[in-house]
Amino acid sequence: MQEKIVFIGGGNMASAIIEGLLGQGRQLADFLVIEPFEPTRAGLLARGVNCRESVGAEIADAALCVLATKPQVLREACGQVQAHLRAQTTVVSIAAGVNLSALSQWLGGHARIVRAMPNTPAKVGLGMTGLYASQACGAAQREQVDALFAAVGERIWVDRETLIDAVTAVTGSGPGYVFHFMAALEKAALALGFDAADARRLSVAAFRGAAELAARDEAPLVELQERVTSKGGTTYAALAHLREAGVAPAITEAALKAEQRARELSAG
Repeated sequence: MQEKIVFIGGGNMASAIIEGLLGQGRQLADFLVIEPFEPTRAGLLARGVNCRESVGAEIADAALCVLATKPQVLREACGQVQAHLRAQTTVVSIAAGVNLSALSQWLGGHARIVRAMPNTPAKVGLGMTGLYASQACGAAQREQVDALFAAVGERIWVDRETLIDAVTAVTGSGPGYVFHFMAALEKAALALGFDAADARRLSVAAFRGAAELAARDEAPLVELQERVTSKGGTTYAALAHLREAGVAPAITEAALKAEQRARELSAG
């Protein structure tokens, strides 16, 4: 029998992880979700997921306890969890801006904690999750957590907690930057005469294809850009305008601003 995984909060990310694990052969009996919001709980129950409205003694035998609540209610959730938490349980937090020190304090001094920063493409199995483990987590605990997020995409382990803020800025918030660019390209397609459906298709296809090409080809991204840019051609004209407008530096600066905000949140 597989070890039990408890999710405190049954929102989008918890649901994505459960679906990913089920796709890898895990059973519904392996999961317990604590979800106080009735409509969300009803949806999970309808899919066969074991749910409870509030935290109880049944979480005590979990190997992993995933804190998947909204950050503003995380402290309250930790207070409910700590009464039933075993020292052997590994706690995983997916909340941005809450550091290990605060989590341990809210959990009554619990030591085995991993901070995780997944992103929304996890919903389609194409996520990237940054992970940082406390010193109390050994190789076995890291493997457990790595397997959890392998169900929804790639993982990157960092050796300094501050780098979780950097992961937040690059890939945690990254889909937002991409959607911003996609929406602008969609707007251009509309201006060029395409209807709304085709404008969206063209924009999504450009990003999907380029991302897959970059994933399969290890050439530097600048080189991939050069391969589609002929001197004096259409891509050349477009990129010249983007350079003149300072788009690339703005994107870099945006990510740095996101990292700064993540650090501010972590500092409380």
